[in-house]
Amino acid sequence: MKRRYLLEISVETGETALAAQHGGADRIELCGNLSIGGVTPSIEVMRAVREQVHIPIFAIIRPRGGDFVYSEGESAEMKRSVAEAKRARMDGVVLGILTKDRLVDIERTRELTAIARPLPATFHRAFDDCANLYEALEAVMQTGASRILTSGGAKTALEGAAPLAKLAAAAGNRITIVPGAGISASNIARVVKETGAREFHSGLGAVLPYGSPDYKEFEVEVQKLTAQLLNLL
Repeated sequence: MKRRYLLEISVETGETALAAQHGGADRIELCGNLSIGGVTPSIEVMRAVREQVHIPIFAIIRPRGGDFVYSEGESAEMKRSVAEAKRARMDGVVLGILTKDRLVDIERTRELTAIARPLPATFHRAFDDCANLYEALEAVMQTGASRILTSGGAKTALEGAAPLAKLAAAAGNRITIVPGAGISASNIARVVKETGAREFHSGLGAVLPYGSPDYKEFEVEVQKLTAQLLNLL
């Protein structure tokens, strides 16, 4: 049955990617070191996961943890990583660069999305560090990104539901707002209803520890999420 809603799950390994796929996830966000918010996975990991799963995989392009203000050297590394993601047959990339003034770095982010084409780019939660989310929304649309992963500037997507709804309304059909942060089976129905969004992101960090998860338990938690979305049809 085709769902009205799309579920993206962030993972670090082929095992968790398979568990997410078996659980009914629609898309994978592939990361390294989720304990610090995710960094660029190696090309070897990208290739290995690509061989294991058939659902779309978006690779995060983030050279380090911490803030999203990058040096020229780090920007160059991100360009190389985008090219590697294309060679590894990823289906999309997840990235974002800010200026020191907490604004979207339109020029450098646009360079990355141009390298990524024809793969779509998601502007990740660097967005939530911006001083004005509504100005940032308009700025991201100038970069060529097709999605924004955001918690509405709050700690979790549920806490940020009201601004997320406003962002989704402001975005219209121009760009897709993807709520993420703290989403689990216990709250995804509320997030759906209160934001009006159609795509959702979860790393299951609110219910499972990062690192070495029980893959069956991971699969079960993804199944719970997909069941909640199916119940909303």
